[in-house]
Amino acid sequence: MRRAALPFAVGVMALALPLGGCGLQPMYAGGSSGTVARGLAGVEVTPIEGKSGWLMRNALRDRLAPSSRPGGQPQYRLDVRLDEKLEGLGLLSDNSIARERRTLRARYQLVDLASGRILLDASAGADAGIDVVSSEYATIAAEQTALENLTKEVADRIVTNLALTLRQGAPVRQ
Repeated sequence: MRRAALPFAVGVMALALPLGGCGLQPMYAGGSSGTVARGLAGVEVTPIEGKSGWLMRNALRDRLAPSSRPGGQPQYRLDVRLDEKLEGLGLLSDNSIARERRTLRARYQLVDLASGRILLDASAGADAGIDVVSSEYATIAAEQTALENLTKEVADRIVTNLALTLRQGAPVRQ
């Protein structure tokens, strides 16, 4: 058993050696005092219209952790516009809908408050399929759950893109 494990361990180590020189660096180097973490903590999310906007703003604020910013002064403003659709798919023989598709798209801009310059203008989106069942309550609950999950997924994509932008050299004041 030991003889079989030794070649495997040597093989894994040999494969790991080239990774040291590939230039990969941790996104959140420096922890909460690192450039990316400080930049994300300095992002203020403006109010977003509607129920999905309320969910999105809360999801973004949870991920950006603005409470960790000393003094609470934002450096950036995040403007988000949402577009959501719920459409029926798959008709049964009695012309009732058997499946729905919920789509959530976000167009967002990261604005430097000091200069008014737009640092990032991008979009993110996700969609989910929902089975329409005989219970109207179950279908409404599934639609609501899909919206909540889509909001979290899109918020994750937005924050990842913001972190990449801040890491690549957007100015972060101390």
